Amino acid sequence: MATFLENAYSLVHQDNAADQPTQQEFKTQLEKGTDDTKIETMKRILTIMLNGDPMPGLLMHIIRFVMPSKSKPLKKLLYIYYEICPKHDASGKLRQEWILVCNGMRFDLQHPNEYVRGNTLRFVCKLRDAELVEPLLQPARQCLEHRHAYVRKNAVFAIASIYQHMEALIPDAPELIQNFLEEENDHTCKRNAFAALASISHEKAMEYLSGVFDGIPNADELLQLVELEFIRKDAVTNPQNKARYLRLIFDLLEANTATVVYEAASSLTALTTNPVAVKAAASKFIELAIKEPDNNVKLIVLEKVDQLRHKNEGVLDDLTMEILRVLSSPDIDVRKKALGLAMEMVSSKNVEEVVMLLKKELSKTVDEQYEKNTEYRSLLIHSIHQCAIKFSEVAASAVESLMDFIADFNNASAVDVISFVKEVVEKFPKLRSSLVERLVSTLSEVRAGKVYRGALWIVGEYSLEANDIREAWRRIRASLGEIPILASEQRLLDEVPEDKPDPRDQVNGHAKGAEPTGSRKVLADGTYATESALTSQAAVKAKLEAIKAAQKPPLRQLILDGDYYLATVLSSTLTKLVMRHAEISNETARTNALKAEAMLIMISIIRVGQSQFVKNPIDEDSIDRIMSCVRSLAEFEQKGVLETIFLDDTRKAFRTMVQAEEKKRSEKEAMEKAKTAIQIDDVVSIRQLAKKNTVDGAEEFEQDLERATGGDAGAEDLSSKLNRVVQLTGFSDPVYAEAYVKVHQFDIVLDVLLVNQTTDTLQNLSIEFATLGDLKVVERPTTQNLGPHDFLNVQATIKVSSTDTGVIFGNVVYDGASSTDSNVVILNDIHVDIMDYIHPAYCTETQFRTMWTEFEWENKVNIKSKAKTLRDFLKQLMAVTNMSCLTPEASMKGDCQFLSANLYARSVFGEDALANLSIEKEGDDGPVTGFVRIRSRSQGLALSLGSLKGLNKA
Repeated sequence: MATFLENAYSLVHQDNAADQPTQQEFKTQLEKGTDDTKIETMKRILTIMLNGDPMPGLLMHIIRFVMPSKSKPLKKLLYIYYEICPKHDASGKLRQEWILVCNGMRFDLQHPNEYVRGNTLRFVCKLRDAELVEPLLQPARQCLEHRHAYVRKNAVFAIASIYQHMEALIPDAPELIQNFLEEENDHTCKRNAFAALASISHEKAMEYLSGVFDGIPNADELLQLVELEFIRKDAVTNPQNKARYLRLIFDLLEANTATVVYEAASSLTALTTNPVAVKAAASKFIELAIKEPDNNVKLIVLEKVDQLRHKNEGVLDDLTMEILRVLSSPDIDVRKKALGLAMEMVSSKNVEEVVMLLKKELSKTVDEQYEKNTEYRSLLIHSIHQCAIKFSEVAASAVESLMDFIADFNNASAVDVISFVKEVVEKFPKLRSSLVERLVSTLSEVRAGKVYRGALWIVGEYSLEANDIREAWRRIRASLGEIPILASEQRLLDEVPEDKPDPRDQVNGHAKGAEPTGSRKVLADGTYATESALTSQAAVKAKLEAIKAAQKPPLRQLILDGDYYLATVLSSTLTKLVMRHAEISNETARTNALKAEAMLIMISIIRVGQSQFVKNPIDEDSIDRIMSCVRSLAEFEQKGVLETIFLDDTRKAFRTMVQAEEKKRSEKEAMEKAKTAIQIDDVVSIRQLAKKNTVDGAEEFEQDLERATGGDAGAEDLSSKLNRVVQLTGFSDPVYAEAYVKVHQFDIVLDVLLVNQTTDTLQNLSIEFATLGDLKVVERPTTQNLGPHDFLNVQATIKVSSTDTGVIFGNVVYDGASSTDSNVVILNDIHVDIMDYIHPAYCTETQFRTMWTEFEWENKVNIKSKAKTLRDFLKQLMAVTNMSCLTPEASMKGDCQFLSANLYARSVFGEDALANLSIEKEGDDGPVTGFVRIRSRSQGLALSLGSLKGLNKA
């Protein structure tokens, strides 16, 4: 069986192993069936054989009844059968029947149809027995001269394969293929011939390449690709040819075919690290990213440029503007990759050009409609933000350009801009005056509450001169409208003319729908109407709606719409402006006037919040906050500590947050540099003293192979494997089963060990799996016979399509003593661990709040833990849920009995998971209590995270 499976190159799914025909039924179908019936029969035979049953008794029938057929589909199936059919007997000798097969193949190699010849030649490539190959040599050589290219291109590979494995049979193969290569005109045949020659004789391939070297830039694409591959390998063994090869590769960079350009650029970077060559290769990669329409190609070549940037720091900085040309692509992933790459390469030399281009792109997002326009705009704002923070010389122009669009942007983008302005104003004191002046001038255009809050905070903190304070005050008053708000709104209500009732709505002198009781009125036409309480209320309500719909200044409108958080920020800002004016100005009368007006505005907000003119009544917290500002204004001259709290402490807290972010950013950059840093004790490679076969890029093929196969780095240690073993049955069951659960990115492989614990042979034993949730069994284990106390390893593959909770369950079935009896052993359930699919991730505060608002599924989990401190609980929670903490470390400094933090993670399927932790500790020895609110777009992820083991024990 092991020998047979070595020859099987694939596994074909078998629907029902128990319902398969016997060998005798197969023989009858092959003997008496038509070609169509034989095709179906051969397919069933191949499926059974590929799943483990060699069926040796069918060979003679297939030789007799299938081999003579002229049907091409049947011929193809016949050669697949030959490939997987056992060719040797128990003693290792070739079976006698294969002499007949060999004779049939000889006839097929001389067949008049080119498809049959080509298909047979492809099979000859897989033969490893000299007894079979020897009679086929002559017709295979003759196929090199066949009129059809399909036959010739397969004949070349057949000759090379025979030479590789049985050189004595055809010792002149290199000369034969070399002569064929010189005389051949078909491009595909020449490509195959050169590839075959390179695989069997490096010297002959080199000899041919030298003869056609000057013509390679004008050769066919297929031939150029295989010659480039040969050049990369030859440069390793013959470094003296490297200079000649580099000149050729530079010529091939100008080829018309994208594939050749890509391979030439890759070869160039593999052969040399010269800055000129690296820059030329990167330019071609970027050109491909711009020209090629396929988004996957764009992402691949941009990744190549990123790798070159890592290995050659600073060399590619001049290509930053070229990379930004990729932003013309409509795909958001390509744009994100290009922007990220450009931000890594931006320098003081090109930052002004980069910011200018980003501004143009930003203006396009306002004027034009892109796919995922909002996300693209956020990326651009973030990129401009990065440039301004890194390079102070562009900070002023960057901020000003962003503020030009603040009224056009949607809520999320404008909030990003305001947070950016806050950071710039704090970090660059020289820009404060101009930026605050510009921000104050835009207050009348802002319509979003979050943006207004940020703007008011900046104005309150950084209006440091008397003139700035007066200008800010004037603009805020203009945005607020007439005060007191309640009195002015009431006056507007009284001024709205009453609607006249329609005479048609009168029934017998009374209004429809109204009770006849009430005051009587004379209409314009002289008739009477009765005005009831109901119609009076309706009129008042209609007038109120008319007032609310009327155009109002932005700040006033937001307060009337119920944004009382903005009202508290306004109160705080007015308090700061009054206190700072008192501090820097000697004009006591003006300070008192500002103080009185600020108090009037605050009390006016409370009064109108308790009236009928607002959509929602004001909450108690907002009233308390506004009243504390009123009291602070009344008492700050007597109590100096209030000025320190309002004017110094808040800015100090913000400065600490900015410094923490800066520290985190610099630590991340230092970590990235450390990855590519060369240590002082690293080996210094001197090319002149190195071995002949080691040059730049020599190990690249081996590295690629190691990456593709996982390499040693992916090997798991024994302890981690044992942790993943799940016991499926008990020790007293007739069949003991346990599974090693291996989780890949999108699927689960169950490696199941089955042990027969009885003294009987278990017939037709199979293990059946079923799933619950977004799991699907894609590969089922085959039916087997298990001897007494024998054991068997089988595999099953489960496809995972989301992070919802999944359960795998099943049973082991085998035949009893009677053929009609079947025994079943129920297996223990396997629960899919969601933590294998969730990884920590980071997002901005704005993105977190936006997602928190959008996501509709929430799972609230109550917490009661014995953790020693609140910070310990937070760390353990992050470990249990694989989430990262977004709340800055600076915001959680100090000891307190309460802790609140935001956490975030992403799944491999692109699903976002948000969490908000709110906990408190009762005394030093008391338990940690509180709750975690988990939100996600899908119900399954929120429930799965909330039901994790250890969430309460964390």
